Amino acid sequence: MLRAHRVTKGIRSAVYGSPVYQLSLMGRAPNELNLVPPDPWPSQSKRAEALFHGNYVFAGEEIRSPRRPPWMPDGVSEDWIAALHGFEWLRDLKGHGGEAAQRLARALITDWMDTCGRWKPVVWRADVLGQRLAALLTHAPFLVADSSDDFAKTFYQSLAKQTRHLARVVDQDVTGARRIMAIRGLIYATLCLSSAPLNLARVLKLLDRELNFQILPDGGHFERSPEQQCRVLGDLGDIRAILSEADHVVPQRLIQSLDQMGPMLRGLRHGDGGLACFNGSGEGNPTLIDAALSVSRTDGQALTNAPHIGFQRVAANKALAIMDTGPSTSLDGSVYAGTLSFEMSVGKERLVVNCGPYRGGDGDWHEALRRTAAHSTVTVDDTDSSKLIGTGFDPRPLPVNSTREEQSGAVWVDATHDGYVPRFGLRHRRRIYLDADGGDLRGEDRLERVEGMSSENWQPRPLTARFHLHPSVRASLVKRNQAVLLRLPSGLGWQFHAQGGAIGLHDSVYFGVGGLRRRTEQVVLSSTTSSDLRVLKWAFRRIVAPS
Repeated sequence: MLRAHRVTKGIRSAVYGSPVYQLSLMGRAPNELNLVPPDPWPSQSKRAEALFHGNYVFAGEEIRSPRRPPWMPDGVSEDWIAALHGFEWLRDLKGHGGEAAQRLARALITDWMDTCGRWKPVVWRADVLGQRLAALLTHAPFLVADSSDDFAKTFYQSLAKQTRHLARVVDQDVTGARRIMAIRGLIYATLCLSSAPLNLARVLKLLDRELNFQILPDGGHFERSPEQQCRVLGDLGDIRAILSEADHVVPQRLIQSLDQMGPMLRGLRHGDGGLACFNGSGEGNPTLIDAALSVSRTDGQALTNAPHIGFQRVAANKALAIMDTGPSTSLDGSVYAGTLSFEMSVGKERLVVNCGPYRGGDGDWHEALRRTAAHSTVTVDDTDSSKLIGTGFDPRPLPVNSTREEQSGAVWVDATHDGYVPRFGLRHRRRIYLDADGGDLRGEDRLERVEGMSSENWQPRPLTARFHLHPSVRASLVKRNQAVLLRLPSGLGWQFHAQGGAIGLHDSVYFGVGGLRRRTEQVVLSSTTSSDLRVLKWAFRRIVAPS
């Protein structure tokens, strides 16, 4: 299947890059927009200032190029290229205001049309193209105002050309959240350009199909990434806004999806307003997360129990734990093997985290942060809970089950996964309990032998439970290495206790903010699977100051 995909991709690249195909994209172009899309999103002044100085900062990487824009630099990730060519930075230049910002924006667009006006990989990928079209259409008045006739003519011709290509590839070039982004761009173009090749009904039918497939009954997006949840929610909110602006009836399935997704996104936020770092997601920007919720116009409290997408949220007082209780999933081979991992925060301060995603071009780092050891969960024999096949992960999700009970303000979550059954004949069961006061988070990890497995899988194996700490937490071993003292920036103290293994404090890394690497530490609980049942018990308890 992978080989066939590569062959198909190679054929398409050859066709799209040919002179004949470029001629097929030519045709009638408008000389103005039917309407200007609304833009309720906040701008980022720091990024505008960086662009003025020739600094291009995207996806955790920075390229300095003061003389001309680096449209296709060597050594950067696809995420960096996609962000640059998505043109959402136009909002930042418009927000900066002034003639200098307008001139810079126009110069960058002119240079892009000269350099990248023909099909290129990634640059003309459907999601990047959809994002770029939406940005160009939204900020067209800013770009075209007081410009030359030649610029305006070339600009509108480019919009028409890009729209024709997007209409052809929108449902075949990408999948998942990327396809939603592509559809958003095509809806914008269909409403704004008189030359658009598809009618709106066809595009909305495609959107309806994707919503039925991608949005689960609890409002979770099927990729199970908090960042993608936020992105899709914002894109769908934008679609509703432009349909309303055009006096078009908003489809009921779109309204339903927005109403379901908002509470789910709130359930994936920590007390600092950022997102939990699961399945390739970083913390994100709290301001933009707030904006996504505002754009979506959804109400509802944070969802605590999401059985379809597979997340559990337990909260009491200021303590909060979010646990991954769903199967590993993948659309592009970038599965994160963090089943049954959890994150914990106290108020606006994070305590236990996963290591987060790597955004750069170093494949080794990208691979390392996908592994189970980069998550706050259990590993057996230093292997992953999702099976590796070659350089990717097994796309078949193994069974994950969870139950939840609440009583008098306390919450129990009980979950299992079978990721270690095929190799070791072991089922991992994790129980988490948070008391009603929020001062005692207890956990139990059980590795149970599964009946019917051959005895050769039952040999002793190293067993490790990891608890990665946020970089702001100060940790030290106490009580003759029988506990770990944890100090938050506010001065609040917590203590980690455990039974069933040896406690250690080791180095770790955290990429949760902007994809930038920060040093931190991890609490490690080590044992072996030497018996039919191995149980690790642990607890995080708040230190109460003497009265």
